[in-house]
Amino acid sequence: MSGSKKDASPQTRAEIIAIGTEILLGDLVDTNSVYLAEKLKGLGINLHLKTVVGDNLKRLTTAVASAHERAEVVITSGGLGPTVDDLTREAVAAVAGVPLVYSQELMDQIEGIFTSRGFTMSPNNRKQAYLPEGAKPIENPVGTAPCFIVENDKGVIIVLPGVPRELKFLMESRILPYLQSRFPLGDLIRVRVLKSCALGESHVDHLIHDLFESSRNPCRAVSTTFISGSREVRSSFRAPQRRRDTA
Repeated sequence: MSGSKKDASPQTRAEIIAIGTEILLGDLVDTNSVYLAEKLKGLGINLHLKTVVGDNLKRLTTAVASAHERAEVVITSGGLGPTVDDLTREAVAAVAGVPLVYSQELMDQIEGIFTSRGFTMSPNNRKQAYLPEGAKPIENPVGTAPCFIVENDKGVIIVLPGVPRELKFLMESRILPYLQSRFPLGDLIRVRVLKSCALGESHVDHLIHDLFESSRNPCRAVSTTFISGSREVRSSFRAPQRRRDTA
């Protein structure tokens, strides 16, 4: 999965889209977006927005299109199953302006997974063998949902499954190496936390108000949070990657 490298300076933006009506309505907690945010931060890619959208083709297509206009890296999770409400393939194909095309190679992989587990594949699993034309397939050896990447001059759309175990496996084994090879990653995004007690929010704000307006670091952001009886001041900033000494 190679491609021409694009600048991953502090201006590079990323967005995450979590897909599923069960997440939108609060029936399921979206742990995938938290995990993806941590991984992007570790690469030094700025995450600007997280979106949750239900299983509605029009709204999903709008969400993906909007994110693709704003960000160089868009990562979606969910909506890749075989049922009628799994619509991520259709939405991404519409945003890319290409049709869905059938892949016999993907179909063979899906059938192989069912066979290896002693199950009979249902006819509707054939839907999972369709990808947007020109997309880079990502083999999913731990699940039946083939994933893919769409690349164009705006950036990349990385489409991952909603099952956390599958998403984490693919992110660490496929997507992180892909992002590292495609983008010349620079400084990391680091967070420092200062805890205080017996101080009200307004007093803490008065003491550090100058930090909120500081622009010495291009990625610096300061926020305060009340957790378990203490006030936390979080400072996010860009810092050089640690380099290993070479022999």
